[in-house]
Amino acid sequence: MEQGPITAADVAAALELSSPAVRRHLDALLADGEADVRDAPRRGPRGRGRPPRQYLLTDAGRARFGHGYDDLAVAALRYLAEHGGPDAVEGFAQSRVEELLGDGIATVTAAHGADARVEALADVLTARGYAAQARSAGTGPGGHGVQLCQHHCPVAHVAAEFPALCEAETHAFAELLGTHVQRLATIARGDSACTTHVPLDPPEIRRSTTTTTIPRGRQPE
Repeated sequence: MEQGPITAADVAAALELSSPAVRRHLDALLADGEADVRDAPRRGPRGRGRPPRQYLLTDAGRARFGHGYDDLAVAALRYLAEHGGPDAVEGFAQSRVEELLGDGIATVTAAHGADARVEALADVLTARGYAAQARSAGTGPGGHGVQLCQHHCPVAHVAAEFPALCEAETHAFAELLGTHVQRLATIARGDSACTTHVPLDPPEIRRSTTTTTIPRGRQPE
């Protein structure tokens, strides 16, 4: 869960079990529709043979992690939307994410540096049941940054009908990290993880920024 799509060999190493034993369990999950399998993306030149296979949970598999109150939550939000309108739903979503982060806000803001704050936020979310991790995104279309990946979402089925839950979460991340963030994928839309891109200054810019001296009496423009 914490690594998202994962190979049988990686599961075996993490759990200190034999690969055949792990594959038997994975085959059972596949047969029950609780897991799916796909070829791992290739890195580097194409080699011989079939690429390793990666396993990931389906909606049915995620249900094991606690969706027992989904129907009740959806019904409650439908009632709220009908009688209070979209603003009421958005207000609820904002209140929920504030409660979710709770005292974790102080933990994140105390971290030094943008990348450290993302790591701290991932730790807070993991403690709340979101199996989150921060991954370096390198330099790409979104620029240099970090991807915050949440491999579990307790409200995914509810958020599929009420995306305001995802939007409030994204907005809270942006405010907490002090930068614009971009939500690239969500479990609610059928992706394997909720992925948020957090832009960072390239290393060379950060180095030059830390060595810049501002003359006394002048303020940065």
